[in-house]
Amino acid sequence: MKKSSNSFNNKKNSKKVWLVPLIVILVIIVGVGGYFLYSNWQANQEAQRRQSLAEELSQSYLDALADNDMTEFVTLLSEESISEAPYTREEIGERYETIFSGIGAGNIDNMEYELVLDEETDQYKFSYTLAMDTSLGRLEDLKYQTTFSEVEDEMFVDWDTSLIFPDMEEGDTVKLSYDEGERGSINDRNGNMLAGNGSAWEAGLLPGALGEGDVRNEQLSNISENFGLEVSSLEELLEQSWVTDESFVPIKVVDEENRPELSGVVYRQTESRMYPLGEAAAHLTGYVGEVTAEDIESNPTLQSGDTVGKAGLEAAFDERLRGTKGGQIYIETEAGETKKVLVESEKQDGENIRLTIDMGLQQEMYDQLQGDPGSAVVMAPDSGELLVATSSPSYDPQLFIEGISNEQYQSYTENEDSPFLARFAQRYAPGSTFKILTSMIGLDLGVTTPDKTHTIEGLEWQPEDNSFGDHKITRVSDAVTEVDLQAAITYSDNIYFAMEALEMGENEFVEKLSQFPFGANMNLPFSMQPAQISNDGTLSRPTLLADTAYGQGELLMSPIHQISFYSAVVNEGAMTFPKLELEEEGEANQLSPVTAESAKLIKEDLITAVQDTNGTAHAFSKLPFTVGAKTGTAEISEDGENVTNGFVYAFDAEDNDFTFLGFLEGQSSGDVVDRFLPVLSDLKATE
Repeated sequence: MKKSSNSFNNKKNSKKVWLVPLIVILVIIVGVGGYFLYSNWQANQEAQRRQSLAEELSQSYLDALADNDMTEFVTLLSEESISEAPYTREEIGERYETIFSGIGAGNIDNMEYELVLDEETDQYKFSYTLAMDTSLGRLEDLKYQTTFSEVEDEMFVDWDTSLIFPDMEEGDTVKLSYDEGERGSINDRNGNMLAGNGSAWEAGLLPGALGEGDVRNEQLSNISENFGLEVSSLEELLEQSWVTDESFVPIKVVDEENRPELSGVVYRQTESRMYPLGEAAAHLTGYVGEVTAEDIESNPTLQSGDTVGKAGLEAAFDERLRGTKGGQIYIETEAGETKKVLVESEKQDGENIRLTIDMGLQQEMYDQLQGDPGSAVVMAPDSGELLVATSSPSYDPQLFIEGISNEQYQSYTENEDSPFLARFAQRYAPGSTFKILTSMIGLDLGVTTPDKTHTIEGLEWQPEDNSFGDHKITRVSDAVTEVDLQAAITYSDNIYFAMEALEMGENEFVEKLSQFPFGANMNLPFSMQPAQISNDGTLSRPTLLADTAYGQGELLMSPIHQISFYSAVVNEGAMTFPKLELEEEGEANQLSPVTAESAKLIKEDLITAVQDTNGTAHAFSKLPFTVGAKTGTAEISEDGENVTNGFVYAFDAEDNDFTFLGFLEGQSSGDVVDRFLPVLSDLKATE
């Protein structure tokens, strides 16, 4: 029994002997494995951290370039790389800004990048591509490469000059040489220049001849007085970095007759934008001027010193007129040799634009306005071509080219008659000329007929149902009691047309009016609000319905709207949209809001109204050809007083050569007839 017990104990001890080393080995294995696993985990964490830093730096770097944010950009550059460059951190940012603004760089995009960790150096290699617009065209597929440096758990871009443009080295510069595309001209229908390039005299300062101290101050004061420029403005011009004692410092374009001999001032001939019609076409042509910072921000291809349209058609057609520059953007070595051409293009001159305007008629109609507030519009009714669109008072666009003085500009802005206002495109109550539309609509609806009469007594009227309250309709003459359509047009009877509109009713009248382009854009290259029937498009009040019928109420139409809408009466019911740009081919843009039968009848009534001695436009019967016409005097309330605006619509009833819309602010329609009668005969030979 004892032997057996010892044997068991021996076996038990034997197991203990090999179990202990096994446990030790297992502990060592687990410990070593855990260490390696932990080390590997740490390494992965560090790699992920570095990769994340590199990705973040890449994106921040490219974003700063895209946003042209050089303040942010330079903070991303490594200190070591900057210490090796001949620039400070701020100077690097300034160099980018100078180069990029100089070449008109913008829209920096198409950014693709690649990050690769170099196992030998344990550094990230950063490769990326860019594209950008410049003043000479698009720069594509610019390929860059650099490395990232790490300092205390932060990462930075290693910078050198090749990161401005590939292949650039220290000492290289970016140069721009270009030929300016000539600005196109704006011509009339016969090819006569309304706005274009010509030669002029330019006054400039000769700094070395101004003297010093009190002498210099006196000379500048004298120059300031003669040219209407502030002394401070002259000082700013003289302080430009390129100015030397021998420099010609331009100050103003002047007339040949206005070249006073002044110490420190010299003159030279230069190219200038010219406006031969001056005030007569200013609201059409507008003028050009030097680009502003805002212009460049919205269009980075523009550069300081460029010329752009500032008003009128010069602004509306600016892209077509301006053309494009040609030239090269290139890298030049310190020795003055061209290392690499980045982009080059041929210059393209701007487009010459031909208008429908007749230069001679434009001047004649403007002169006839005699400086009074008003406008004159002439249109070929079959094509919609505007032969005249002039407004008074006006301004001289040449002054903005020569350098308008504060006093001159102030005289315009403080003028109560608003010389900058293009009255041919401003909306007014049209007055009785609108009866042309009311008549045709009434005939189309069957409410109005040639034989139908209204018995009207006295100069005032309102319905018997008291729907008008205290409101009354008035007429200018009570010579006729039994008023038919012809008499209503001849005598311009407001009461007749109010009665007719009330019979038509709001729904029918508004529906027919809406077949004309009320609320629509006329697609002309200048600002003009749409014509409106009323403020809310309805005529729900009886008084508003009645007043609208004879051109009052809340009705608003510009002279151009009127001449276009009324063209239906001479085109057998087809209304022609106006156009200002002359096309070699192309049909007129028309719609047919009324029937040919109604249009023909009203056309004959308008001819009769001129021939009738009682007609408001009878004076036009003196013309050597047959004319139809309708006058209109609209009353408006200004500062508690009633003011009248006079209109007249007239057309050639023989050959349909022209339609005419004359307008004088604050005057009667009779004044308008008398004013334009002497020149209407000249319209006949235009077509």
